[in-house]
Amino acid sequence: MKLSSVTVLAVALAIPYDAWAQTLPAGVTERSITVPGPVPLPGTLTIPAGKGPFPGVILVHGSGAGDRDETMPPPSAPSKPFQDLAWGLAQQGVVVLRYDKRAKVQGAWYMGRNFTVFDESTQDALSALAVLRTQPEVDARRTFQVGHSLGAMLAPRIGKADGKVAGLIIMAGATRVSLIDQMDRQGAYAQSIAGADSAPVKAQRAAAAPLFARVRGLKAADSSDNAPVPGLGGTGTRYWLDLNGYDPAITMRDLHIPALVLQGMRDFQVPPEQLDDWLKGVGPRTDITVKRYPSLNHLFIAGSGTPSPAEYLTFGHVDPQVMLDIAGWIKAH
Repeated sequence: MKLSSVTVLAVALAIPYDAWAQTLPAGVTERSITVPGPVPLPGTLTIPAGKGPFPGVILVHGSGAGDRDETMPPPSAPSKPFQDLAWGLAQQGVVVLRYDKRAKVQGAWYMGRNFTVFDESTQDALSALAVLRTQPEVDARRTFQVGHSLGAMLAPRIGKADGKVAGLIIMAGATRVSLIDQMDRQGAYAQSIAGADSAPVKAQRAAAAPLFARVRGLKAADSSDNAPVPGLGGTGTRYWLDLNGYDPAITMRDLHIPALVLQGMRDFQVPPEQLDDWLKGVGPRTDITVKRYPSLNHLFIAGSGTPSPAEYLTFGHVDPQVMLDIAGWIKAH
């Protein structure tokens, strides 16, 4: 069937596998790998059993100083979405490269630099794709990018800069909303569900309002200001000017490669209506496949009730259907 001239994936693979393995699944192997760049990044290559070469993917993180597993709290029993993806996809015949973010490995690298999102994410993703293609188990003609959250929002930009990627898998990132507006909207949502505890959230939003206004009002002439914007994690003017001028839908419109777009319908960080807006911005395409998951949140982990940040504190696994859908789409391309 069709949705806004975009194909909707309705058929999943019917291949059983150990979706929620706690140790490396049988037959799957891993080895350490380094993604070169201004800061060499330690990573892991996860390799399927059997004879290759196999299609390969890199996993690109969301915001923050994420590790290669995109580990979430609590420390005693953390969810590890990227480990789930790597192990699940490898069991379906896909090589996976995941790596620690530059901010995780050497956060001090950013000090005193008026950096952009290229330095935070894009440059290292391009390097990871190049490294992936050199691995003997990988079919260099069939390499893909899996991006989550910020990594998914940047997927069209990374794909355009790379020029060789066979397709994009966009997980919770298909939005035209600017990052600063997204942060503001998330704060409003947190306040709306806080109930009797809404006063602290309201105070936090009031404190952030002038920072957000400053970012929205930035002009090109401000790019020479090297001072970080106070309260925004060490990011400076060039970072926000870069993102303010980026529209993922327009970039995707001009990028003629296939994409699989995945949306958790319980995602309060990148809500479903933002996917609809992105699809309208991209326009009619027959090479974009959309899959929506009614019970999954921003991490593609199942939940229930009113979505909230609190559920991230509960241990969970990426739903196995997600791995099956990604692997099936990759094998079809």
